[in-house]
Amino acid sequence: MNSLSSYINRNSSDIIAALGQHIELSIIAILITVVLAVPLAVVLIDHRKIGEFFLQVTSVIQTIPSLAILGILIPFVGIGTVPAIIALVLYAIMPVFQNTYAGLTNIDPLLIEAADAFGVSKRFKLFRVQFPLALPMIISGIRIAVVMVIGTATLAALIGGGGLGTYILLGIQTNNNDALIVGAVLSAILALIASALIKVLARASFKRLVIGIGILIVLFGGFAGIKTMLTPKTQTITIAGKMGGEPEVLINMYKDLIQQANPNIHVKLKRNFGGTSFLFKALQNQNIDIYPEFTGTVLQSLVKGHKNVAANATTAYKDAAQALKQQYNLTYLAPMKYQNGYGITVTKAIADKYHLRTFADLAKYPELKAAFDPDFFQQADGYPGLQKAYGLHFNSVRTMEPSLRYEALAKGKVDVTDAYTTDPQIKKYHLILLQDNKSFFPPYQGAPLMRTHFAKKNPTIVKSLNRLAGKITTSEMQEMNYRVTVKHEKAAVVAKDYLNDHHLLDKKGK
Repeated sequence: MNSLSSYINRNSSDIIAALGQHIELSIIAILITVVLAVPLAVVLIDHRKIGEFFLQVTSVIQTIPSLAILGILIPFVGIGTVPAIIALVLYAIMPVFQNTYAGLTNIDPLLIEAADAFGVSKRFKLFRVQFPLALPMIISGIRIAVVMVIGTATLAALIGGGGLGTYILLGIQTNNNDALIVGAVLSAILALIASALIKVLARASFKRLVIGIGILIVLFGGFAGIKTMLTPKTQTITIAGKMGGEPEVLINMYKDLIQQANPNIHVKLKRNFGGTSFLFKALQNQNIDIYPEFTGTVLQSLVKGHKNVAANATTAYKDAAQALKQQYNLTYLAPMKYQNGYGITVTKAIADKYHLRTFADLAKYPELKAAFDPDFFQQADGYPGLQKAYGLHFNSVRTMEPSLRYEALAKGKVDVTDAYTTDPQIKKYHLILLQDNKSFFPPYQGAPLMRTHFAKKNPTIVKSLNRLAGKITTSEMQEMNYRVTVKHEKAAVVAKDYLNDHHLLDKKGK
C-alpha cells in the first residue's frame, strides 16, 4: 500500500489527466450512441422485419473482438480518439437499440389502442405514452452500454487514444503492479459510479431526462469549442514511442531538445503507443511525426531486400537509412551509441560454475534449462538461428513472457534466457550477458525516424535531435531503464537528468 500511495502521489497529475481522457471518451461515445440508437428504434417501430434485421446486425458486431475493430478502422480514420470512439459506439449501440426497440414494441396494445381512440397525434403518443412506458428498459440499456464503454475504453490506449488503459498497459509492459492497479481500479470505480448515477436518473421523468441529456450535449459541445478557441495557435508535432520505459525516456529526450531550440512548438507525446508495424503505419499516414526506431528492426521487418543484416553497426545504419529513403521517402537521423539488441543472459552463479563467457560456451552444456520469449523461440533470428550458428541444443526449453522468465532465472528455475541488452532486469538481478562472438544478432541502434517532407520543413528540429547522435551507452540506457521500470521514477525526470548531466540542455533543470 505504501508503494501504491507513493506511486499515486508522484503521478497524480498524469493520473488525473488520464482519468479525464477516459471520462471524455466514454461520454462522447455514449452521447453519440443514444443519438443514433434511440431515433433508429423509433423509426423502426412500425417496420418489424427491418427492426429484427438491425437487431441481428448489432448482435453480430458484439461478437467481433474489439482489437479487430480497431485494426479495421485504423486504415480509414487513422489513430487516436476517433477510431476509439467509433469502436466504442459500435459496441454500445446494441444494448441501447435493443432495449429501446424492445421497450417501444412490447407496450400493451390496449394502451396504444386507447391513445389512438382519443385521436392523439403520433408525436403526442410517442412522447407522452410510448417513451414514458418504455423508459425503464431504455435506461437499462443505456446503463449496460455505459459500463461496457468504460471497460472497453481502456483499449483506446493501444491506438494512442489515452485514458486509464495507458496505466494498465504500462503496468503489464514494465511489470509495475502499482500502475496496473491504478488503471484497473479507477476504471472499475468509474463504471460503478456511472452505473449508480444512471440508476438515480431512472427515477426522473422522461421530460426531465430528455432535457438533461440535451443540456449535457450542449455543455459538452460548448466546452469543446471554448477549449479549441483558447488553445494557442502554435505548431504541434506528435512524437510516439513503443511500449515500455525505454521508448518513453527517448521521446521525452526528443521533446526537451526540440522545445529548447523551438519554445513556440507544442510537442505532444504518445507513450506506449503500440508495436513496430502500428507506429510505422502511423508515421506514413501522418498521424505521428517522429518515433525512435532501431536499425535491425528496420532492415529485418520494415524494408524489403535486407534480410541479411550487416554485422557492422555503421554499415547497417547506412543500409537502413538508404532503404527507408528509397522505399518510403522517410528520413532516418544519425543513431545513438547504445544497442538494444538480442542477447543471452545467465546468472553470475551459472556463469562461474560452467565458465560461460560466450554463446559458443553454451553449446558444451545442453543439460542447462532454457526459457525464451515466444517470439524469440520461433523466429529465424532467435533460437532456431542460434541452433544453426552455434550448435545450441538445450534438452529443456520452455517459452515464457519476459517478466516471468527473468524471475524464473533469478530463482534458479531456469539457467538460460534471452534478453534485450538494455533490459533493467539485467541490473536488478545482477545477470551476466554472454558475448555474441560470431556476431549472429544484427546491430540494433536507435535513431529518430520521420517523413522526409517533415525533416526538410523543420531543419531546427532535425538539428536538435542530432545532438543525441553517438550519445548514450548501453550501460547508461540500462541504468535509465532500471530507474523507470524497477524504481518507478518518471521517464520525463530520468530523461531530463541525462540531458542535464551531459550538458545537452542549456540550463540546469530547464
